[in-house]
Amino acid sequence: MHIPSLIEQKRDGSELSADQIRDIITAYTRGDVPDYQMSALAMAIYFRGMSGAETASLTDAMLHSGGVLQWPADAPMRVDKHSTGGIGDKTSLVLAPLLACDGVWVPMISGRGLGITGGTLDKLESIPGFRTQLSESEIYKTLPITGCVMVGQTANLCPADKKLYALRDVTGTVQSIPLITASIMCKKLAEGLNRLILDVKYGSGAFMKTHEQAHELAQSMVTVGRALGVRSSVRLSPMDEATGESAGNALEVMECVRCLKGQGPKDLEDIVLDLACAVSISSRAELAGMLRDGRAWAKFQHMVEVQGGKAESLERLHLIHAVSVIHEMKAPQSGVLKRLDAGTLGRAVLGLGAGRAKASDPVDPAVGVDQMCKVGQEVRAGDVLLRIHARSQAAAEQAEREIAEGVEIV
Repeated sequence: MHIPSLIEQKRDGSELSADQIRDIITAYTRGDVPDYQMSALAMAIYFRGMSGAETASLTDAMLHSGGVLQWPADAPMRVDKHSTGGIGDKTSLVLAPLLACDGVWVPMISGRGLGITGGTLDKLESIPGFRTQLSESEIYKTLPITGCVMVGQTANLCPADKKLYALRDVTGTVQSIPLITASIMCKKLAEGLNRLILDVKYGSGAFMKTHEQAHELAQSMVTVGRALGVRSSVRLSPMDEATGESAGNALEVMECVRCLKGQGPKDLEDIVLDLACAVSISSRAELAGMLRDGRAWAKFQHMVEVQGGKAESLERLHLIHAVSVIHEMKAPQSGVLKRLDAGTLGRAVLGLGAGRAKASDPVDPAVGVDQMCKVGQEVRAGDVLLRIHARSQAAAEQAEREIAEGVEIV
């Protein structure tokens, strides 16, 4: 295998074979292909793209660069969801226990916050004691007990993706549909799934800014899922407004607790039920009933306990993660809230410390915003649009100035 020739082949727009792609990924994972050559190939893919067959081959090669979770033949159906990221997107924390109540297994492997978008693992780690890093043997032991497990990627799952993603992050090749598809799908397929629902966001608070971009990514992922034997469906979700009423790690967990008790915001409950219906064996009405009768809430508490967390802390997070400043941002005039821009809000929450500017940054679980008004809501001058949870008054006021740039009342 002559790597420069393969780079030139892709640079010039030719299609790579499945064997060529597999050999490159195997060699790169092993350390036989240096980063500078893989960077060149990633850039060639960025500009030239990949066919559906190439993208499926790349996904399959990355999937089999490590282990794949194996389940008994008589195990329940395995399902999961992947979101491409958004502001206030806490649906996984409600969806996983809800689906587990339905008799399916949810071996959910999640990630951390990226840019202005929040991460499921960061939210879960605001629960005292909760362990997001389990070994594969622990995953095998836990899932039959709880029906759902929410963990980070293990060292043995998709090691090629870990290496390639880190490289893409520093070489300007993150925004490539084939590379995004392969990165997302290899990790999800490594879970040993039967069904997958993809929640692809678009808008100011998402990586895909337009409906067209989101549709292209969705089609790519669904095509790869089907090619590799997993029934995959998609939901395109606008992300010009944050999901729910809060953004920030512990604040979003508190909102999920309310939703799991059947008391959550309507938009959050609606998207959870939409996603659940796509992979569930029950009707929407039956799933809604599981949120309202306490079953999903009990399942979430059980999962928290089994993964080392303290379930009794879930209703005390407002005390455990209290901040010194809770600042009310008020409407400057009366009218209808026409815009509360998700991207602007996400940048402000990131500035408060709820996310990372770089991978090594710590995350503050307590900061963020809550009690957000929703677009279309009528407000009067002086009404509270949202509350800012900050470590200082200066930080709260800075966040208010930033958020105000994305607020429109008419």
